[in-house]
Amino acid sequence: MRRLGIAAAAFVAALVWADGVEAEQRIVIYSANDATLNKLVATEFTKATGVQADVVSAGSGVLVKRIETEKDRPQGDIVWGISRSLLQSNVQYFDAYASQNKDAIPVEFRDPQDRWIGTNLHLLVVLQNTKSVPEAEGPKSWEDLLAAKWKGNVAFTDPANSGSAYSNITMLVDLWGGGNAGWDKVAKLIGNTRMLNRSSLVFQGVGNGEYGLGVSLEYAGYLWLNNGAPVKVIYPSDGTIVQMEGVAIIKNGPNTPGARQFVDYVNRKDVREMILKETFRRPARQDLDLPNLPGKMPKLSDIKLVKYDEEGWTAKRGETMDRIKDVIQETR
Repeated sequence: MRRLGIAAAAFVAALVWADGVEAEQRIVIYSANDATLNKLVATEFTKATGVQADVVSAGSGVLVKRIETEKDRPQGDIVWGISRSLLQSNVQYFDAYASQNKDAIPVEFRDPQDRWIGTNLHLLVVLQNTKSVPEAEGPKSWEDLLAAKWKGNVAFTDPANSGSAYSNITMLVDLWGGGNAGWDKVAKLIGNTRMLNRSSLVFQGVGNGEYGLGVSLEYAGYLWLNNGAPVKVIYPSDGTIVQMEGVAIIKNGPNTPGARQFVDYVNRKDVREMILKETFRRPARQDLDLPNLPGKMPKLSDIKLVKYDEEGWTAKRGETMDRIKDVIQETR
């Protein structure tokens, strides 16, 4: 009996050791990025480190809710691709870690206590199909989109289904004077748009010529241009905003050492160049020579940016969405 007890104990110990080894060789990434970016980075990270990266893909809100639900026994190691406002409002679930690439990221794109750090930057832009709308005849500013000639030819995502579309509308309310004056102009813009259910329908519609113009994200225009579509990315002369996505280590996750490796990896300069080449995601780090890399994007410092009260508009999203819905109904 004693021998059996020793053998059983040894077997249990072996299982525990095996589980530990497996955990060290695997991380679970909760990602709000699209499948192309997830697959690219997960595959290359595993090649570089030997750590298997399993991706759980879902919307930002779903991922945050999952982290909250699992807080007493986390199942994920990393959350990646969610907005600065979501990262900041959920810092209690994240482990502090000073990334090896911290100094390459501007202070406005990282948490002062190192609980999250920026990875991608999205700019709100206008896309133009230069076959449908000759290049010289396209809009130069957000204000230009109010012209009657664009009615029905501007694709836009329903803000109820898109965080970036919500940011775009609220940015324009402020840009156009705030209050009723800003909302009046926004109503005029919405009256010119074709309101679509998904962001992908906007850049697809511009890319294939269904719409001459589309309000979208910067990377989408460069993707279509790179694939041969007659698409131009317009940075409005009256200014735009940067929407940051970042990465954070989930507190008490199964593999914190592996998670730290991922945080260092995803912001490494050569990795950011790889991501730019394959997906045209603008990096949070500012030491890449963007005008001479694939896409030939302008530097962030060469684009007119406007201030945006992200926290304020996030806090009053409910009442603001009610007003946006009313405007959409009134202008259809």
